Amino acid sequence: MITATLPATLPPDWDDWDTPLTQFAAATGLVISVFDTDGVRRIGPRTGSRLASLLASSSLWHEDGAGTALERGLVESSCADGQAASAQFGGLRVCSLPLLLRGRVYGIVVFGWRFGDFSSPLECERIARQIGLPGHRLWNEARLDAPVSEGRMATYTALLSTLANTLDRQREMIDDLTRVSRTRELFLATVSHEMRTPLSALSLRIDLMLRTMPDLPPQVASGLEAMRVHVRQEAGMVDDLIDAARTLTGQMSVTRTPVLLGQVLRDAISTVETFAHTKHISIQVTPSDYGDRIRLDADARRLQQVIWNLLFNATKFTPEDGVIRITIGRIDGMVAIDIADSGQGIEPDDLPHVFGAFTLQQHNNAAGLGLGLYIARRIVELHEGTLSVSSAGRGQGATFAIRLPASG
Repeated sequence: MITATLPATLPPDWDDWDTPLTQFAAATGLVISVFDTDGVRRIGPRTGSRLASLLASSSLWHEDGAGTALERGLVESSCADGQAASAQFGGLRVCSLPLLLRGRVYGIVVFGWRFGDFSSPLECERIARQIGLPGHRLWNEARLDAPVSEGRMATYTALLSTLANTLDRQREMIDDLTRVSRTRELFLATVSHEMRTPLSALSLRIDLMLRTMPDLPPQVASGLEAMRVHVRQEAGMVDDLIDAARTLTGQMSVTRTPVLLGQVLRDAISTVETFAHTKHISIQVTPSDYGDRIRLDADARRLQQVIWNLLFNATKFTPEDGVIRITIGRIDGMVAIDIADSGQGIEPDDLPHVFGAFTLQQHNNAAGLGLGLYIARRIVELHEGTLSVSSAGRGQGATFAIRLPASG
């Protein structure tokens, strides 16, 4: 049984905040930092004025600085109640704003470090003494720095809150998409494995009964044979689900070794010959040696799966007495395998969707989960090749073109 725990949310990508906050600091003249909920400064301080640059040259925001201690106090307060907070450092006002995702605080923006009214030399001297600056230097900058009133700070706070909400909503959307994707992948993988076990047990029991009980009544034997066919069909769909889950999670891989195309092609054709014969469909291969001289670096089993899938679809959607033509060659340094049928064809509007997951043909007894072509294309892409389709339209047949790198 597969078990997994999906993360509640994605971890914060603090780099996403850096550029907008730097621009905000430059536009407003505020000093801005971002802390995580453990009180670790993740961004900043970002400065936007000459006064702020002077403060940054002091011990104010050192790890053990007085400004860092004040900011961490604001962080602790906003983490505790999820509300904005403010404090004073001399005449400098500092504020905090919690960052919320799904109602939970995951970070704190600390901003301000501006005088609320015109400062004085004495006040600047007191502040400078705490942070290791000459008092006259701080006064020279402070007297040229326009104070930020309560009303203007409220406006800046509202603008910063809007910016934060926009970034957080964007992150929530990305988080939702990621969770949906992971849930889908986990569902596919779990269902596939949970279904495979009982099907395997049932298949073994049916095979055992048919081998060890030769005196079964004809009707019972016929019923068991039919059950075996149905179980194999279900097992095939489960295998498709597992392969689809592997492609979605990036876990599908191929093991490439030198192989002869002729052998791969013959093995694939042999799996559909009986089905084709029952419909009196002719399978024609050009050249007649099946490409025995063509070598590929490929996963023979996976490549056979691709060709078998294309041939099975061609047989399924081709009427009785039809023909399937397989043409092998080299085009622009690539091995070309074209599989063309005289079947029902594909409407132009449907062509772009042929290789989508869970895409089903709606005509001529279509069956399965609609994953075969989706998986086939992914396998070809893992071989650094391409798989494409063309059709002149309804009733004009279809051609599937495989292109794979040649190995010599």
